[in-house]
Amino acid sequence: MKVNYNNLFKILIDMNLTKTEFADKIGLSSGTLAKLSKGQTISMDKLIDICDYLHCTFDDVIEIIPKEERGE
Repeated sequence: MKVNYNNLFKILIDMNLTKTEFADKIGLSSGTLAKLSKGQTISMDKLIDICDYLHCTFDDVIEIIPKEERGE
């Protein structure tokens, strides 16, 4: 599955937070941060942590890229 976290990154820019600062605030590991940056899936628990901190829903931070658009 391919995902896109651009909406999350836009929110962080609006909040004037770097990815690293955000990860430190909510306890994301460097591995999870790398997965976010590479558009890889992360655990549901981490998505919940992100949404709890930002007071938003999954749809606000993640986009699932359809198989047709991935060229698979």
